[in-house]
Amino acid sequence: MKGYFRLMPSLTTITRRQVRFCSGFFAGIFITGLISQHWGIQPSEAQSLVPCQLSAEMTKQKESLRQMALAGNQDAQRSYKDLISKQAKQLKECREQNWPRNQAIWLRLYPCDLRPGSLDYIMDRIVSKGYNQVYVEVFYDAQVLLPEADNSTPWQSVIQVPGSEKVDLLAQAIQKGRERGLKVYAWLFSMNFGYAYAQRPDRREVIARNGRNQTSLDVVNEASIDTDLAKGDASKAFIDPYNIQARQDYNRLIQAILKRKPDGMLFDYIRYPRGMGQASVAAKVQDLWIYGDAAKQVLLQRAINYKGRELIRRFLSKGFVNSGDIAQIDQDYPQEAEPLWQGRIPDLSKDILPPAQRQPYLQTELWQLTVAHAAQGVIDFLSAAIEPVQRLGLPSGAVFFPGGNKAVGQGYDSRVQPWDRFPSTIEWHPMIYADCGTTSCIVQELQRVINLAPNSTDIRPAIAGNWGQSFGNRPSLEAQMQAIRQIAPQINTVSHFAYSWQEPERDRERKFCKMQ
Repeated sequence: MKGYFRLMPSLTTITRRQVRFCSGFFAGIFITGLISQHWGIQPSEAQSLVPCQLSAEMTKQKESLRQMALAGNQDAQRSYKDLISKQAKQLKECREQNWPRNQAIWLRLYPCDLRPGSLDYIMDRIVSKGYNQVYVEVFYDAQVLLPEADNSTPWQSVIQVPGSEKVDLLAQAIQKGRERGLKVYAWLFSMNFGYAYAQRPDRREVIARNGRNQTSLDVVNEASIDTDLAKGDASKAFIDPYNIQARQDYNRLIQAILKRKPDGMLFDYIRYPRGMGQASVAAKVQDLWIYGDAAKQVLLQRAINYKGRELIRRFLSKGFVNSGDIAQIDQDYPQEAEPLWQGRIPDLSKDILPPAQRQPYLQTELWQLTVAHAAQGVIDFLSAAIEPVQRLGLPSGAVFFPGGNKAVGQGYDSRVQPWDRFPSTIEWHPMIYADCGTTSCIVQELQRVINLAPNSTDIRPAIAGNWGQSFGNRPSLEAQMQAIRQIAPQINTVSHFAYSWQEPERDRERKFCKMQ
């Protein structure tokens, strides 16, 4: 690692002054001075720190000041406010001089973060670790980070604490992040609406179905594969992206979040579920999640003539078409030549072959049509989601698995996540989560994204791990970032999953504390 991360030079000796408080609980206690003119990296500590991270001493001093400010000491409050303001400027300068220019972290908030000082602590820690962006999760597991008193969506609020119905934790997080020089993005689940939503009697038709009349709640998911690294999401209720009700519900959510004026929005779960074993591959039409009423209706509308519509209907119903089906529709619609649907351009100048000779290629083309239809639903849902964000001039991005769009044997990855067709005008956030003990598999995943992306695409890889140590079978964040920079120095933003991994004990306490 030596020589890779360019450490901030020690400019001068850090100026400090001590202020003594002689009242209440603070009698005899000294706190660190109001102003730190520089980023806080001491020469003796330089070899153990990465760019823009505060030294352990400076982090401890800031935390002491925060606690005193929280206890009500007015001098400490002024000093603390001055300090976070100055560090915001220092963070900006530091990131502009070091790679990557933007370093982000993924964050989930809990009801316990309503406690005074909790958000300040979290944002302070994020700044101390050298991050200048934070992606706050605002929709997951059928919950939204909106106040109960201002939640017109069909999902319940994350905050269910009596007396806190009007508390807007998202707005507070955005404010406190910006005070510290952080850009605060809203991070949302997309096609995964959650178990509670799927149980609503007025929303059951919204849920996606496969050709066995199953929803994603009826099939067993492979937790090690079909997850965004075990964020604790108990259910995965995927919706039919063609369903108008689903689009309307999701748009209402987006509009509510935009009222809080985040710095951008990231859309996760832009895909279908992935099952276990053989179910992880869609090899036949019944494996596709296109059997909801809306998806079926749109698919049939892709037919250009009656022959095409009837052949699509039979393929959906049986999973295949045979020569008898083709002969029957020839007889039913003698005025039409070949069956037609969107994208199909047969050579009509040639005589129509007998049904038995046409069956193999017609069945293959029907399979390609249905896979493309499933993929188009994902793309259309994303396009509808980003439209109101782009209208306000805010950045938007899509989060995806590099392998979610792969052909597998005669089939496709069942997530049918066509990220290579996502708009190149948005941020691409590939989850580079491969764990093979080295950085080789991480590099391979990123290289595949780079190879398939248009040249102008803003690729912002997300990696998982922790600073200074391996995490499971994953190398340290430093090692992964070094590998990324070596193959793609043009990348300017890297994000880390997740805050909870870096603060596990604090995260557990925040998750399970008892609110009075």
